[in-house]
Amino acid sequence: MSDSPSTTASNGRTGNGRFAPSNKYAKGNPFARRVARLRSTLLKAVKPTDLRDVVAVLLTQAKAGDVASIKELLQRLLGPPVELDFVERLDALEQQISTLLKRGDSW
Repeated sequence: MSDSPSTTASNGRTGNGRFAPSNKYAKGNPFARRVARLRSTLLKAVKPTDLRDVVAVLLTQAKAGDVASIKELLQRLLGPPVELDFVERLDALEQQISTLLKRGDSW
């Protein structure tokens, strides 16, 4: 098998952007099937009560002040933190309020 892309398109893809059949990269993730089996095994092994117990321990540790537990709990509940430029955001909100007041709208 050649390392060159498929001759069906200059970049090894079909007209709709998918990998062409002879493109060596079209095989997908070689570990996907194994990871799926492992994930399935894990999901079968862990019962809802097990997960409840683990979350209870995490919550207890977070309440006790364990910073790593606090971060994990918050990221799982709220998602990763979003970096914002608060001054920029405040300026935008003030501009919106100013525009509303000029139009006579109430907020």
